[in-house]
Amino acid sequence: MTNPIRTGTRCVSTMLSFAAALLTAGAATAQETATPAVETPTPAVTETTPPTTGATPSPEGGVSLDLNVVARQLDIARSEIQPSLGATVYDFSRQAIETQPQGDNQPLNRLLLQAPGVTQDSFGQLHVRNDHANLQFRLNGVELPEGINVFGQSLQTRLANSVALITGSLPAQYGLRTTGVIDIQTKTGTLDPGGSVTMYGGSQSTLQPSAEWGGRVGQIDYYFTGEYLQNQEGIENPAPTPNAIHDFTQQPKGFAYVSGIIDATSRLTAILGASRSQFQIPQVAGQTPGLGLTVNGVSDFASRQINDFAILAYQKRVGDIDFQIAGFSRYSDLYFSPGNPTGDLLFNGIAQTAYRQNWASGVQGDGSWRASPEHTLRSGFIIQRERSPFSTTSNVLPVDENGVQTTDVPISIFDSGSKTGWIYGYYLQDEWKIVPTVTVNFGARYDQFAEFVSERQLSPRVNVVWQPNDATTFKIGYSRYFTPPPFELIAAPTLALFANTTAAPAVPLDSTPKAERSHYFDVGATQIILPGLKAGVDAYYKIASDLIDEGQFGAPVFFTPFNYQKGLVKGIELTLSYDIENWSFYGNFSAAEEIAKNIISGQFNFSQMTLAFITNSYIHTDHDQTYTSSAGIKYTLPPCNTRFAVDLTAGSGLRTTNPGGSPNGAALPGYQQVNFSVVQPIDTGFLKGMEFRFDVINPFDEIYQIRSGTGLGVFAPQFGPRRTFLAGLTQRF
Repeated sequence: MTNPIRTGTRCVSTMLSFAAALLTAGAATAQETATPAVETPTPAVTETTPPTTGATPSPEGGVSLDLNVVARQLDIARSEIQPSLGATVYDFSRQAIETQPQGDNQPLNRLLLQAPGVTQDSFGQLHVRNDHANLQFRLNGVELPEGINVFGQSLQTRLANSVALITGSLPAQYGLRTTGVIDIQTKTGTLDPGGSVTMYGGSQSTLQPSAEWGGRVGQIDYYFTGEYLQNQEGIENPAPTPNAIHDFTQQPKGFAYVSGIIDATSRLTAILGASRSQFQIPQVAGQTPGLGLTVNGVSDFASRQINDFAILAYQKRVGDIDFQIAGFSRYSDLYFSPGNPTGDLLFNGIAQTAYRQNWASGVQGDGSWRASPEHTLRSGFIIQRERSPFSTTSNVLPVDENGVQTTDVPISIFDSGSKTGWIYGYYLQDEWKIVPTVTVNFGARYDQFAEFVSERQLSPRVNVVWQPNDATTFKIGYSRYFTPPPFELIAAPTLALFANTTAAPAVPLDSTPKAERSHYFDVGATQIILPGLKAGVDAYYKIASDLIDEGQFGAPVFFTPFNYQKGLVKGIELTLSYDIENWSFYGNFSAAEEIAKNIISGQFNFSQMTLAFITNSYIHTDHDQTYTSSAGIKYTLPPCNTRFAVDLTAGSGLRTTNPGGSPNGAALPGYQQVNFSVVQPIDTGFLKGMEFRFDVINPFDEIYQIRSGTGLGVFAPQFGPRRTFLAGLTQRF
């Protein structure tokens, strides 16, 4: 008989020696099934295919529902209503999420950094294919209103059964926010009944308890999860020190999914989410004010953010027709108060207490009709109403006509307002299988918005996918895009209120941001080279008018949109993945460029010299990064099923402005960050057992700068995380 204690010792010692070998080698990390994919045509439904209802005879002679079968059939039908034919899709499966460093405990934006062409920025921002923001989040096919979301994501990673990043030439069902669609399929009680309780924490005073539970009662499927996070690094450190000054954060989050199967062809689903976040704005020690002003003051927490959302969706299948109609609502607000009003006045000439609120509600409908084996028609609409109040109290100092301070006693300027806006969208498209190996998806969508400005556009879309064999896929596409500016961020100050103060703008001009209009071209291919070995390449080119960008202007961590008159974006992405037995590897590389010229809105945020230079000269946008890469390797060690993972993110650096140089005329030094993880299942004989996790973020303590504090719309420097040790214990039941 094998000695169980000796067996456990061998597992642990082998685990530790392998961990040391991986760290010494500096290997780059694994993610099991996060793989690149070009959406391929679904098999045609032939007339001889018998319908499946999920109904089985009951012993009493009636008909009972196989609820597992019905739920899965409805999931498949929902995905076929909104396919991504011709787009570029990068998937993170549940297994892939769990095997990454930090697993479910990682922020959602950190997970997405492992996808190709995704660049990290300060305040948890992500840039996909070098565009600023312009990301769309969907839960089970329903689009979430954008909301005010500055500090990373309000969604928990653990609620996702899978996450897909959809980019490229998007079919007509995807509108408004089109740089990238983050499509999240949530966990359900049917997929993974049971639950878990986790205690996780470590460096930077990190404490992150969480719990989840799912199951089914009769025809009701449910899943609930919640977590609480606190640490001493809520926002990226503005200094290259191991510990930030004044950077405490608290972030409770909750999520609920409840779905009721009405019959074999329909169900009703409710989804609820809530998050509350408080942040201190970190300080940089040892700085000296350069404006020659005199004032004083004090405060505490600098920022608070709320994000709540609710979705109610009805899904139905009638013969060859599938549809889903959903009502949605999202409330978000952001409150900022100066941590040190004196400091803000001395350094910036203004100290602001600012509040912004946004409440968006609407209805979305999507449907598909399998008209014939060769044609599937899809159509849908969205109607959304937004209400966005704002208020700002600004402490400033009076100055005379020469800009000289006249008193050291601040004065307060109050500014407030509100606006209601509407968005309407409708699309129609046809998926046409011309021959068995070639599918064309063509259509158009019409979008209109009436907010601070009113605009509209009809946008044609076409994608062609050719599959000469099971191992090879080629695709080419064109999309016309129409992107309204973010409504909740547009409200600008009344410039006349700041005349003869230290906050008076150098350029007293504020044109309202307009919708971005663009032509987007995309071509790509994927090839299965060997069983388990898959490679992909994708190239894109975008020609934009009224290119939307955002910047942080002043101390409040709110972003303000503005337009460049012209913008050009181009790039190429390479992907590679390999899965064999207990090993998994992936690697992504992208080269890209975004340039733009002539700022035509929000001009008061810039100097006259900057505006004059950009009028006739293309510049790099501040979030343009030339080279971006990610990689990972994962290994499961038998007989204990110990999982080791290492991942890597690297980039050539975002833009900065050298003294005396052109705006965004230089790039920060390149960087790379490695993360390491080891996970050990523990068979305790109690319930479903336990799991121990140990993660090291940046184990080599690489010091690198995300932002320099210079460039257009860049307010403060930020650095990447220093070496961080985290560990957790999960009890499953």
